[in-house]
Amino acid sequence: MGIFRSMEISASGMSAQRFRMDVISQNIANEDNTRTADGTPYRRRMVIFQERSSPYQFSNYLQAAQQRTVGTGVRAIRVEEDHKTDFKMIYDPSHPDANEEGYVSYPNVDREQELVDFLSALRSYEANVTAFNNFKNMAMKALEIGR
Repeated sequence: MGIFRSMEISASGMSAQRFRMDVISQNIANEDNTRTADGTPYRRRMVIFQERSSPYQFSNYLQAAQQRTVGTGVRAIRVEEDHKTDFKMIYDPSHPDANEEGYVSYPNVDREQELVDFLSALRSYEANVTAFNNFKNMAMKALEIGR
């Protein structure tokens, strides 16, 4: 595995985690949005990652084993809405989106969970930056050997 391959893997991790932080920021920004374009409250969104190569073909595993490849990086394959968590029901009969019993459906966004997820994405991003910079410094030292 070459030095530039290592940099590509770290760069893919940085891109993926930056995208994850963007989605988490959208979740936090919409935590009080009781009505979207389709008339329902905002649903929490989550990013799904996958290895950059196609992991579903057995030939890819064989080829990677022969070349002793550790990995190829990561990519975001889709953003899913959280349908497992229910909306928060809060009693507020004066709200324009209140149902006939006076309850308002608020998004299923938990600010504390989003902040923990954001911190996790930030730490992963920072780890990839550190790895990228270490690979870059090793390449620079290798170039200095030739002087």
